[in-house]
Amino acid sequence: MKLNYFEAEDGVRLAYRETGQGLPVLALAGLTRDSRDFDYLLQHHPQCRLICLDSRGRGASAWAAPQTYTLAQEAKDALRLLDHLGLARAAILGTSRGGLLGMILASTAHKRLLGLCLNDVGPVLEREGLLRIANYVGVKPAVATLKEMALRLPQRSPGFANVAGSRWMEEAERHFTEGPEGVGLPYDPGLSVTLGTVPEGPLPDAWPLFDACAGLPLALIRGANSDILSAATATEMRRRRPVECMSRSIRYLR
Repeated sequence: MKLNYFEAEDGVRLAYRETGQGLPVLALAGLTRDSRDFDYLLQHHPQCRLICLDSRGRGASAWAAPQTYTLAQEAKDALRLLDHLGLARAAILGTSRGGLLGMILASTAHKRLLGLCLNDVGPVLEREGLLRIANYVGVKPAVATLKEMALRLPQRSPGFANVAGSRWMEEAERHFTEGPEGVGLPYDPGLSVTLGTVPEGPLPDAWPLFDACAGLPLALIRGANSDILSAATATEMRRRRPVECMSRSIRYLR
């Protein structure tokens, strides 16, 4: 897919890729990920117009002031892209942080959404997963090559069994860079400010945002070993939205 660009309301240059015709689907990636995450979908959804955004500070999009790496601002960026493309409405496919953005859009711009698919995220985020993410966001890996990074990824990403080495290499090539100074990050290290310090007490939940999805077609994908979205939260999501919500549990990376 060819890279295209547009400007956010604050002048930050943002990148996106799109392909196909039909139902417009805006794909929003996780915290440190970018539009390349959705390449694997292309062969399975030829009937869709797939629009993949590199959120600010990620992928080919420009780095921005760290204080703008917020869910509220990134939700505005997503709407700005729809406006740029002349789309009144689109379905949202959101992975992790992208799913949180989808719920915010359901709350603040409900009429712009045709539906929402939440990929391994929900209104309650588990402390264990947040701590794991906080430990690596913004930290340059201490390895020299992508091959070495691929060997380390299984330890960094617990819960995945039966994953071939070639698949880990794909992950390394997509989500890290390699240069004279070793392996680097394809995103602004300033993104670490979005996590801050994981509090000791009860974590805030976003059930009101999830409840704002009422009336939208919903789909939920949960990794069976996920440390971000618990089985209990997924069950409660299905209970609250029994008609709209379709659920699937994925056990292994393929």
